[in-house]
Amino acid sequence: MEMTESDYTRWYIVQALFKLMSAGEYDGIGVTDIAKKAGVGRATFYRYFKSKADVIKYYFERHTREFGRSLRYYPRCREDYVDVVKSVLSAFRAQADPIGLIRKARLEYMYLDFLNENFVSVFGREYPEKNPYAPYLYAGMLFNVSMRWMADGFITDEDELARMMVNAIYGKDKTE
Repeated sequence: MEMTESDYTRWYIVQALFKLMSAGEYDGIGVTDIAKKAGVGRATFYRYFKSKADVIKYYFERHTREFGRSLRYYPRCREDYVDVVKSVLSAFRAQADPIGLIRKARLEYMYLDFLNENFVSVFGREYPEKNPYAPYLYAGMLFNVSMRWMADGFITDEDELARMMVNAIYGKDKTE
């Protein structure tokens, strides 16, 4: 998918915020600082975002869209779900630096809120008959496991973690 000028501008703003976060405290970063670092004016920042928090939300949204485009198939069996979870974990690990900055700023709740909103949306669209607590179960598990995995320095293999998560939902695979 080709990026538009607006997409590039948004992405420059995202990158500027993360560069500033790597050099200082999130609370000390202002919109003027972000706009200057991104090479845009304050009005341009506000054309695309209402706040710094919206920049982080856009970061999550963009990576979720990219992940969705990278999926090659719709999961139909246990092994497919393991593959999807492994892909999610790989995508998470690839974003360790920005997510680490979000965590350093104590903004992990934004990641959890984003996961909750997305799982609720997907479940409402694709699994409307499921228990209304199910999306929160999945989102909470992904959030907690990924945060702990990051804190542990990603020492556990993605395949092992993915199987553990799928087994937690569907029960242990009798072939394992």
